[in-house]
Amino acid sequence: MNAALPLHAAAAERSPSYYTATIAHETDYPTLEGEHHVDVAIIGGGFTGIASAVELAERGLKVAIVETNKIGWGASGRNGGQITGSLSGDTAMRKQMRATLGDDVDDFIWRLRWRGHEIIESRVQRYGIACDLKHGHLHAAMKPSHLRELEASYEEAQRRGMGDSVELLDRDGVRAHLETDLYSGALKNTRNMHVHPLNLCIGEARAAESLGALIFEHSQVLDIVHGAKPAVVTSRGRINARQILLAGDVYHKLERKQLDGKIFPAMGGIVATEPLGERAKQINPHDLAVYDCRFVLDYYRMTADGRLLFGGGANYSGQMSRDVGQELLPYIERTFPRLNGVRIDYQWTCAMGIVVNRIPQLGKLSDNVWYCQGYSGHGVATSHIMGEIMAEAITGTLAHFDTFAACRHIRVPMGDVIGNPLLAAGMWYYQMLERLR
Repeated sequence: MNAALPLHAAAAERSPSYYTATIAHETDYPTLEGEHHVDVAIIGGGFTGIASAVELAERGLKVAIVETNKIGWGASGRNGGQITGSLSGDTAMRKQMRATLGDDVDDFIWRLRWRGHEIIESRVQRYGIACDLKHGHLHAAMKPSHLRELEASYEEAQRRGMGDSVELLDRDGVRAHLETDLYSGALKNTRNMHVHPLNLCIGEARAAESLGALIFEHSQVLDIVHGAKPAVVTSRGRINARQILLAGDVYHKLERKQLDGKIFPAMGGIVATEPLGERAKQINPHDLAVYDCRFVLDYYRMTADGRLLFGGGANYSGQMSRDVGQELLPYIERTFPRLNGVRIDYQWTCAMGIVVNRIPQLGKLSDNVWYCQGYSGHGVATSHIMGEIMAEAITGTLAHFDTFAACRHIRVPMGDVIGNPLLAAGMWYYQMLERLR
């Protein structure tokens, strides 16, 4: 099992992933040195920070992005690459946001489901971002109770005029799309998409740069200065700004007094197989992305060069897996018997920011310092939605921001020390419930 095939020259600074090996444009932004002045300083060079930067720069603001590692280094450049209308925490959102939105809450959440798709597709076209963006997705049922849930989703899509984009498949219908007997049915959705996420993130950074944004890599923020003259401080430089956005998700340890115990890491493992040649068309002839209905699910899709990219088995203890390939290979072989003994060419892990109630956390740390984090495994689309909302808020339109900021979140005492064990226990509980569904 080879986790170190020839990679891009800068691979040592990134995870040894398929995405790293197939970067369209590697980044080489300078380290922050000296003093700079901008309208908005953004901490974090993942999707939240980059998407917010593009939105703000398009509105005419001078923006600077400060990243500890490299653009797209974290979960934004390591995830499964699926852009779907699934919102983690939608049930909790509906319950809490009803107090703010009243009877409009269902319409708000429905529009939210698809806004990320619109932003990403429009941005890819506008800036010519090469990121293998494709349409087509199956949400797969592993037992009859799952299929009943998919039927409800299908009926809602029909009611809301999305009937041309969805199709409910029975077991034989799934078999016509995937060479597997694992599923009892599925919801096919042609509005959902899949993408090379690292190339998307880097492409959006290049778009922000073309609009005048300053981007700094290898520049760990050591302090955020609050007050009338806010600033971001690193070991070798300082950015003075009118507003600051903290967009580091689960990777940073800044502002612990206010943020500790609100978000926790869950480690997801992903692999990419050897190129499959004709087997790629045999197991997935329509080139669809797939994930199943379980609480702890498997997800997969084909890459542009015909590999199976397969992830699953999130570890909620926050600990790294020792051998992702060995753990996931049996699940690949169970799903597609044709791939028994397939070679794993790449394996890597991805730290996802998990929020207890699964609602993204938007808020203010002081009058001109904002934060946005916590997508609980649904970050590709959701981060772009939140980037738009944060840009609106920073430029004075607060309605959507206030809707999220009003949501109540559970804050776990002693942060990661207790938080991850509680998450692990909670997911064990939900996995037990899964057997009863």
